[in-house]
Amino acid sequence: MKIAMLAPVAWRTPPRHYGPWELVTSLLTEQLVKMGLDVTLFATQDSLTSARLRSVVKSGYEEDPHSDAKVCESLHIANCFESAEEFDLIHNHFDFLPLCYSKLTKTPLLTTIHGFSSPKILAVYKRYNTSGNYVSISDSDRSEQLNYLKTIYHGIDIDRFTFRKERGKYLIFFGRMHHDKGALEAIKIAQRASMELVMAGPIQDQEYFKTCVAPYIDNKNVHYAGSVGPAERDQLLGEALALLHPINFNEPFGLSVVEAMACGTPTVAFNRGSMPELIEHGKTGFLAQTTEEAARYIDQCISINRVNCRNRAEQRFSVKKMAEQYAEAYTIILEKDAVILEKDAVSMQRGKGEVV
Repeated sequence: MKIAMLAPVAWRTPPRHYGPWELVTSLLTEQLVKMGLDVTLFATQDSLTSARLRSVVKSGYEEDPHSDAKVCESLHIANCFESAEEFDLIHNHFDFLPLCYSKLTKTPLLTTIHGFSSPKILAVYKRYNTSGNYVSISDSDRSEQLNYLKTIYHGIDIDRFTFRKERGKYLIFFGRMHHDKGALEAIKIAQRASMELVMAGPIQDQEYFKTCVAPYIDNKNVHYAGSVGPAERDQLLGEALALLHPINFNEPFGLSVVEAMACGTPTVAFNRGSMPELIEHGKTGFLAQTTEEAARYIDQCISINRVNCRNRAEQRFSVKKMAEQYAEAYTIILEKDAVILEKDAVSMQRGKGEVV
């Protein structure tokens, strides 16, 4: 089975710091190679992989101020589809744009829908609904207007996260500095709970950070660690009492929640989007409706058995489980495609007047 893995090119695969789609693409690619699949990764030239690497984009456009995002994206997607016939299947992690190329090749396309950035992009997914194959990353992030092959949760490399039995003494916010992620709400929760807060993640909205976050950073009650890499992420998540995840949008998944879980750290999150699918209320964290309610749960985090958090991450959100489910999806698609091709061949023979 020859798989073309189409990664985004905003960041390197895997990302140095931030880049959740690139991270998932990398984890899946490396695990599939370990399973013996023939995988070619289409990503930036500076990407790191044990698979074959093909690229026409030097580096992620978010990391190169001289690059043009649309030019990078167009060249990158075309590079993959121009060699589509070399592969049994293309696995698209690049959002909706590759769908527009899908009918130009007979190679089947599987698209992991990492989320809907805008209701407007649904029109593209709807247009290719009958010819494409869609995987959702949570049951909550499904559109009633689309058909899905299955839901496959993101998996993480559990071994990269250190389980820490001892509870920490601070709270951690790990995510983009943006209203959607609830950075300000995390500060308010920590203040109400009279707890020290460490914040980590890229500044996506400069104005939001300047007005809603920066005024509270005093390096005593609130610290900002910046956009940290894997090693520091492991330490910050693992040594915290709890992860705060007070999202202001219906988040499709939430890698930081699972990563914290792997360290043994529970999460206090707003009860939106995929959070009820990730967090077992009262067992691996708490689901709240408001900052006030979330703050009340902080004391109860002491009662959470951190072993339960680690076990849930291992059982439900491992990269091995994710890769096995995608391998099953590939088989389903290829078997379905083989049946369609056989029917087309029979139809053509009949059209020529041949007896079948």
